[in-house]
Amino acid sequence: MSGDPDPRYVLHRVTPSEWVINDRRYETNDPRHVVACVYEYAETEVEVVWLRDLPLAARYTTAYEVLEEVTRVQDSSRATRPIAIPHLPPLLAT
Repeated sequence: MSGDPDPRYVLHRVTPSEWVINDRRYETNDPRHVVACVYEYAETEVEVVWLRDLPLAARYTTAYEVLEEVTRVQDSSRATRPIAIPHLPPLLAT
């Protein structure tokens, strides 16, 4: 992920214990720009409030782990080609 010169998702620290994950595909005034809010839950855990419908956990070890997970899930959704659906002629009514 660090080798990507212009990553789609970025982590921004808002306060010493709060972060947001932004999607650079959208402008800053677009509501889709913010993907998640990450809050320090304990010294060893962070809690995530997802602002998109993502099948991900609510707690992680670090904010960077959340960023890695978002990147992995979003990139893997485009990793394979669509499955072809066989086209059959319509059935004849008898």
